[in-house]
Amino acid sequence: MEIGKTRNSSGYGKPPWIFKGSALYQLHLVKAETARACIPKEFKLVEAFGYTLGGFFLANYEDSPAGVFDELVVLAGLVWNPPTSCAWATKVFVNSNEACEHGRKEVGLPSHVASFSKRITAIPKQKSNKTIGFLNMIGMTTTTGTASSNSIEDCMDVQVTEVKSPCVEDSCSFNLTTTLVPAALSLGKWMGPTIKMSLPSFSGRTEYTPDLFKYSCKIQCRVRAVHPTKVSRNSELEQCSEQDKCSSSISTTTMDHSTSAAVMLSKPIFALKFSCMTMEVEAPVVISNCSSSNNPLRTC
Repeated sequence: MEIGKTRNSSGYGKPPWIFKGSALYQLHLVKAETARACIPKEFKLVEAFGYTLGGFFLANYEDSPAGVFDELVVLAGLVWNPPTSCAWATKVFVNSNEACEHGRKEVGLPSHVASFSKRITAIPKQKSNKTIGFLNMIGMTTTTGTASSNSIEDCMDVQVTEVKSPCVEDSCSFNLTTTLVPAALSLGKWMGPTIKMSLPSFSGRTEYTPDLFKYSCKIQCRVRAVHPTKVSRNSELEQCSEQDKCSSSISTTTMDHSTSAAVMLSKPIFALKFSCMTMEVEAPVVISNCSSSNNPLRTC
């Protein structure tokens, strides 16, 4: 394909493609050497003191060209895109075959089909610290202040498990637990300000799309800060203290040495909840042909 030429997906219809729903966006401190292993040589990693900003994007789309589906995007780190920067996705999990096919062949994403099972459980409510208490006062968190020892709250447990194929030796499995706001409270709860942002994104260098792409992703949503999720392996998750149980938690069971697991297990520093989200994605443009580059395909 010629450089500068856009790609189209007949199954998804004409771009831009519109996705509506909600999402959780969490930033982690990821070791630069970990992120650099799967970022194309054309890009310079945004790093400081040996770390870059990675994390994950967990979304539930209520309306999209592929219908209703869930998505977990593992973000390895930030790359320079003067005058700003953008995140590089190292792995994408979706519970839609159509969304996976579109991501792989049309957008250049490392998409994989996975199952998303959800369960709601009640756990003791965590007491707010001073910082969270202040954010709660201005409507920036999901907590409702310092709780009594016998109060409980509902949490949603989401099990994300990659559907293993014959060509895949190992599969990924993550468990996410997120605090839910009671419906009666959410009606009067400030959901945060409405924001608009445009996120330039890069993709490609996969077995399905060896070229390097750039595409535009525009988001409008209500945004507010929430508790960062706690990340641990299954064996460590069982040893978590009661005060940590009310925080979001993730456990990984396989691929301990992969980039995806390394990112998910890295230190979380900040999390944002996107509500009433509308995401508009433009068709990607080829910015570098594989034939004109000496860079190999991504392996993570």
